Amino acid sequence: MHIIVRTVEWVGIAIIVLGLIVGTARFLMQLRDRDVHDRFRRYRADIGRGILVGLEVLVAADIIATVAIEPTLDSLAVLAGIVAIRTFLSLSLEVEVSGRWPWQQTHAEVKQRQESR
Repeated sequence: MHIIVRTVEWVGIAIIVLGLIVGTARFLMQLRDRDVHDRFRRYRADIGRGILVGLEVLVAADIIATVAIEPTLDSLAVLAGIVAIRTFLSLSLEVEVSGRWPWQQTHAEVKQRQESR
């Protein structure tokens, strides 16, 4: 079980690093774009997406470790703290990347709903 947890943790770390590499590569390939603000915003969004996915995988590893390896009240309390912190990070990154809360509808969804009435 320890090997599985470590593997999932390494996958989460790899996703974060890969998101950073891909985001940086896309940023560097778009150096000819004149709108620096838009390019930088896309760069931050790309990196944020990589971090979000990586954090989700790391939370999964923590859940596996707590449930399968150390099912004690202390480890459950530590897991609750880790999940709370990572959930806060995920929410703040989601707002940063998409510009809206995760439970808010996009402008296209609102428009489509209004047109269907």
